[in-house]
Amino acid sequence: MAVMTRNAPAPAALDEAALDAALKALASAQRREILRFLASRASEPGKTCCTQDEVCACKLSEHLGLAASTISHHMSALRDAGLVSARKDGTWVYYAVIREALAAVAAEINTL
Repeated sequence: MAVMTRNAPAPAALDEAALDAALKALASAQRREILRFLASRASEPGKTCCTQDEVCACKLSEHLGLAASTISHHMSALRDAGLVSARKDGTWVYYAVIREALAAVAAEINTL
């Protein structure tokens, strides 16, 4: 997760349903690893499947050692919770972390 500085705007507050969905999605160790991987991943020189801010589903499958169907299941939960975005290009799907959503979840947790 991104570290907020003093001058950074506060993340938007989440309603209870959105917070519940995000926390449910974050309850899975594999989904947290997916978010870590997406958040820290930079494009590899000479590779065309991933960009600076997006990771192809094939890289997630390779990194986690999971079947494409399992990755799809986890990504669906993360998308439904508003924590990642997805962009389809041909046969591939590219995912990116929505950092503002993670910051909003962190801010809500800090109020507990």
